[in-house]
Amino acid sequence: MKLQRMNRRALALGALAVTGALALTACGSDDTGNSEGGDASATAQAGNIDCGDAKGQLQASGSSAQKNAIDAWVKQYTAACKDVQINYNPTGSGAGITAFTQGQTAFAGSDSALKPEEVEASKKVCTDGQGIDLPMVGGPIAVGFNVPGVDTLALDAPTLAKIFDNKITKWNDAAIAKLNSGVELPDLKIQAFHRSDESGTTDNFTKYLKAAAPQDWKYEPGKSWEAQGGQSAQGSSGVAQQVKQTSGAISYFELSYASDGIQTVDIKTEATEPVKATIENATAAIGAAKVVGTGKDLALELDYTPSAEGAYPIVLVTYEIVCDKGNKADTLPATKSFLNYMASEEGQGQLADAGYAPMPQEIITKVRETVSSLS
Repeated sequence: MKLQRMNRRALALGALAVTGALALTACGSDDTGNSEGGDASATAQAGNIDCGDAKGQLQASGSSAQKNAIDAWVKQYTAACKDVQINYNPTGSGAGITAFTQGQTAFAGSDSALKPEEVEASKKVCTDGQGIDLPMVGGPIAVGFNVPGVDTLALDAPTLAKIFDNKITKWNDAAIAKLNSGVELPDLKIQAFHRSDESGTTDNFTKYLKAAAPQDWKYEPGKSWEAQGGQSAQGSSGVAQQVKQTSGAISYFELSYASDGIQTVDIKTEATEPVKATIENATAAIGAAKVVGTGKDLALELDYTPSAEGAYPIVLVTYEIVCDKGNKADTLPATKSFLNYMASEEGQGQLADAGYAPMPQEIITKVRETVSSLS
């Protein structure tokens, strides 16, 4: 385990120097908020953190995908900046943006970039400014399954679309069997779970289905689940728990939620072999992301239909949503200080141990410049 953590650390720090290397997964710890003191690692990192004039409470909410990353950052940051308490509530991307545009939080986490109407709504709380997208982490959305006796499973986009649209209802369906030659599939009902809350993970998962299987997925992508049938659960941790405890279950969530014994689907693309859900394979697909935001907005355009060998197609990027101008004066110092740490080499270097990978150098450099200019 110690060697594995060292290898992850080396991978993370190396990726910081590689343009286009971009990926992350999400996490599922149940602990949030401030952690005082920290361990020896936190103490070692604390000396590199610039607290500035930061003090008081910092409220934030949104993406559950980045929760473990936030937890790791909070632990390190508050070990250095003891006058700041950070409370991050993983309510889901949609709820996080709503709370931000209503002025309830200093920033929000979202696995989807702001929509035009959300930007417009943000102008009510961002005096003479607007909400912008700051990409901090990204990575694979795993499709987890619980089929007794089956440890390896390959599916393609059309088959996934039919499963989640209640068109394929048994695990020994001919379409699944065709993709899994030699695998003994049981005559078992499929229990498909989706998110009950508005979720950027749902948005990215349905964008993949729409892009890769347009004939089989007739619904428009979005944070809210539109397909009929299936069952729902709250948050990434909720759907992951349902997969773990329900025979025949399948659902989608960030990769780190699958770390507790949940098997994940290999995705069949145009490549020769089905692609496993790993950080490295997501990097191969997400590395081609392009900045499409204007001004200080750094929204990215992702490729959901990569054809390269080893490129995992179901990916997301988590953004921190903040005002470019007009941030609340009482929380601005803490907001800038914490976001600066998140985007710093030290902050990005913390991601590997939490199951994430850092943003590419060209992207994170722009994020740092933008954070420094917040007012």
